[in-house]
Amino acid sequence: MGSVPLHYVDLRAFCYATEDDKGVERALRRFLPEDTHIEQHESEGHYGDRILVFSARVENADEIRHVLSQLAEGDVLDTISTEIDDRVTDNTELFIRLDKQKAFNGEVAVGEGITFRAKVEAYPAKREYALENVRELIDQYTD
Repeated sequence: MGSVPLHYVDLRAFCYATEDDKGVERALRRFLPEDTHIEQHESEGHYGDRILVFSARVENADEIRHVLSQLAEGDVLDTISTEIDDRVTDNTELFIRLDKQKAFNGEVAVGEGITFRAKVEAYPAKREYALENVRELIDQYTD
């Protein structure tokens, strides 16, 4: 595998009062290398209900490749390949929403519940360079 044009990848999922904490953590782990530390913060919903926020960051190139390979396994990168212009911000970040329920069941798909955010390398830090790097990255994993 070639170089990875990402500085880091953040994954985040909310666990609402009606959901199983361990199940949401397992869904998030579906995308992460085995020993990745997941942070857990407690928050409160509008009506006082408990919300747990699970988040993890991977910065090492091998760990980032692991996350990307999980996305490629579920055809997520192929699915979003035509939507890159809508998924890369002016701050050179790539956003993908992943299906939490499917991840809970061991599957990988675009959907709702887990947020994937990656800081894309771009020199200079402009969206046009980030778009080019994301396209090349997707080509690496979808060919």
